[in-house]
Amino acid sequence: MSPMVKKLFFFGMAFSLACTSVSAQVITLEPIDVTATRVEKNLEEIPSAVTSIGRDDIQLGAEQLGLDESLDSVPGLFLMNRYNFAQDLRPSIRGFGARAAFGIRGIKVIVDGIPETLPDGQGSVDGIDIGSAEQITVIRGPASSLYGNASGGAIIVESERGPPEPFAEIRSSSGEYGLQKHQLKFGGQEGDFNYLVNVSDMKTDGYRDHSEAENRQFNTRLEYGLSQDTKIVATMHHTDQPVSNDPGGINADSVEENRRQARDRNLFFNTGEALKQNRLGLMLRTQLAEGHSLQARVHHINRDFAASLPLSGNGIVRFDRSVWGAGAQYTWESSLGGKPNRLLLGLDFDRQDDDRSRFQNREGGIAGDLVLDQTEEVTSLGVFLQNEISLTDRSELTLGLRYDEVEYDVADCYITSSNGDDSGTISFDQASPMVGLSFALTESVRLYSNVSSGFETPTTTELANPNGGGFNQSLEPQESTNYEVGIKSLSGRHRYEVALFSIDVENELIPYELESQQGRTFYRNAGESTRKGIELAYAAKLGHGFEFSSALTWSDFKFKRFSNADGAVFDGKEIPGIPEHFLHLGLSWFGNNGYYAIWDANVAGSLYADNANRTKVDGYTVSNLRFGLEKFIGSWEVSPFFGVNNLFDEEYNSNVRINAFGARYYEPAPERNVYGGITVRRVFGG
Repeated sequence: MSPMVKKLFFFGMAFSLACTSVSAQVITLEPIDVTATRVEKNLEEIPSAVTSIGRDDIQLGAEQLGLDESLDSVPGLFLMNRYNFAQDLRPSIRGFGARAAFGIRGIKVIVDGIPETLPDGQGSVDGIDIGSAEQITVIRGPASSLYGNASGGAIIVESERGPPEPFAEIRSSSGEYGLQKHQLKFGGQEGDFNYLVNVSDMKTDGYRDHSEAENRQFNTRLEYGLSQDTKIVATMHHTDQPVSNDPGGINADSVEENRRQARDRNLFFNTGEALKQNRLGLMLRTQLAEGHSLQARVHHINRDFAASLPLSGNGIVRFDRSVWGAGAQYTWESSLGGKPNRLLLGLDFDRQDDDRSRFQNREGGIAGDLVLDQTEEVTSLGVFLQNEISLTDRSELTLGLRYDEVEYDVADCYITSSNGDDSGTISFDQASPMVGLSFALTESVRLYSNVSSGFETPTTTELANPNGGGFNQSLEPQESTNYEVGIKSLSGRHRYEVALFSIDVENELIPYELESQQGRTFYRNAGESTRKGIELAYAAKLGHGFEFSSALTWSDFKFKRFSNADGAVFDGKEIPGIPEHFLHLGLSWFGNNGYYAIWDANVAGSLYADNANRTKVDGYTVSNLRFGLEKFIGSWEVSPFFGVNNLFDEEYNSNVRINAFGARYYEPAPERNVYGGITVRRVFGG
């Protein structure tokens, strides 16, 4: 089946299902409450584009290897790099995050109220336990008025609470390319104490040569009710990732020769990373008086990291990181002019300390002579307020403002006669306003509009100086202004939403490589860029156990003013790394006898791999299928499951390395592959 035929097939199915849903027996969908705006609020009442994904979509019958398995259904969110665990998943929201060489940029990641994004703006997903995630909420578009630096969007993950009846669960699965994943989970409620513990172990040989990975996680959420009005929540997470090999990007000729091969330099230098991370968070929620509430958090993260890059001069990277932070927010619900009013005031303080060193890299990834030794300190302070007032019974106005200061200090500990003192300080500050208006056309249909802002400081890694140690003093923060209008109906017989946006970006951070340091990414600022797009989503529960969902995104992202250091002009060129359009379709069936089947397809258009738009990477259509059975035998639940990834055996790239030197843009994705497993759950009591 050709790609064009597949696309026509999927579009036709989407149209026919949408038409069918009008006359089908439809079950009412319940409203969804989220905390994306830092207070609990109904999803459809938020005057911006926000999507929420529930536990079944995240966990049921899935491999549970990456967030993309469930977040593909979010319009405006494009995900790449699922299969290279050394580089991390690369999500982008309306283009924010597309520049990341590794990790997550431009998107705030928050797990159980604790920022997984560092004070410098760098985030990661290796500390997220998918096997115990209850809900994932995605804010699509700049949200710096609430979350500060690196908030071109936000991904907010909440772990499961223990159920009223204690339970224990074992999940074991295996698949092609040496995949093995095993999980033990238990939890429950004992009086005022609620607990949920999850332990998992994952190993894979990977599809490509030199792409082996191992990951072990421990995640727990403990909640205790000190009184009727006060609760304390403790979260603890440990990640041990001893192996994450990096096969690297390869050029088109190498893909044609053998798409599973690794880059030769990556094999020579044994590239990859190893890490250990611990995260501890404490949250206090209390009702001070009627209409007055307080929420406070403290957290600490430590991370030991070592990596080998495919270069000799400074290709061994090691750092020991310590992050701690605290925050508080006060909420006052009252009335103003006889109309309901809610005021939110808050403060965030976070600090990051890195002891970073780099060594010469020898064959096999063996560390040679020390070439860089420096300590890096990043402090971030933010104060914010938001006010929501009902103008009429049908309309609500939201006003927000946040002020942030981010300071970087580097102390050079490696000073020789040929290498001067590269110590220095850089500081950035930014005010981020937001105004939003929502209007209820009917009880379940709302119009909204907003103007929001975002800013992204360069991370400590992005501030790397191509001319030596210290920071690159020439980089400026990226600033953005988002204009958005939309309509949504997220409860009742159907769920749908439409969002139109236009974003002006200044000083866009753009990655590039040097011939002398291939495999290491540096950054420069573009002058201006523009992003325009439309996001549509539709979902419905059809009759006879069927559910349908779809999400379509069209975007036009271009450089408005950008010239690089060599004098090349890219004005009017498309921003690389993002397709013009991408579509997600999903169809699921849940039978009364416990059987279920879930099919989804992702259709992505072509995209450019470089600033000059000389290389266009073909689009793709990838379809997946999973099915299983949930069978109760007394107090036991036995749930076998089976899945097929890339059902039609499409040849495509799971990642495109933007502006990679030597046209090494491509990281080929796996062919058709299968996995299967079983979950056994025991409920105690009842």
